[in-house]
Amino acid sequence: MRIISSSTRNLEGDINAGRFRKELYFRIACVCLRLPPLRERKEDIVALLEHFLQKYAIDLEKVAPRLDSETIDALVNYDWPGNIRELENLARNVVAIGNGLLTASSVRGMWSSQTSSPNPDRSFSLKTAAKAASRQKERELILEALERTKWNRKRAARELQISYKALLYKLKQIGATGKGTQN
Repeated sequence: MRIISSSTRNLEGDINAGRFRKELYFRIACVCLRLPPLRERKEDIVALLEHFLQKYAIDLEKVAPRLDSETIDALVNYDWPGNIRELENLARNVVAIGNGLLTASSVRGMWSSQTSSPNPDRSFSLKTAAKAASRQKERELILEALERTKWNRKRAARELQISYKALLYKLKQIGATGKGTQN
């Protein structure tokens, strides 16, 4: 068995304070890589983003967006409070709903919508955007599979590599109950 884990905590300090079991620490601490947060590794941002863009372009069968120099500057100058997961979510979101070009204004728009809203009910986080993009792409893939299979739900489920029951549940979620009856 192989375990890969990460922590933002000082586990050695937690052991000394009695908040973490020493035995567990020694079981999982075979090879430790200590990586500084992304905001301290600005030189890695572009390479990581390009990797994630390519990964999600392949997964979603889309073209990886291009980066212009203004966008690269915006990405490098951003503080990345969500660290590498925030960068990965940005890439997934951009590929899922993007048009082939990642612009600085679209990136800044995502960040400003997270931080500039004084009303917490109206804030729009990157996580929310990624979920919305994911739901939209899932809806598109389901409807495309149904069209290809002439609304044969069992074949569509097989094609989507999900259970028939899961497909029925997702159809109910997106409001598509039969041929041509989608919201």
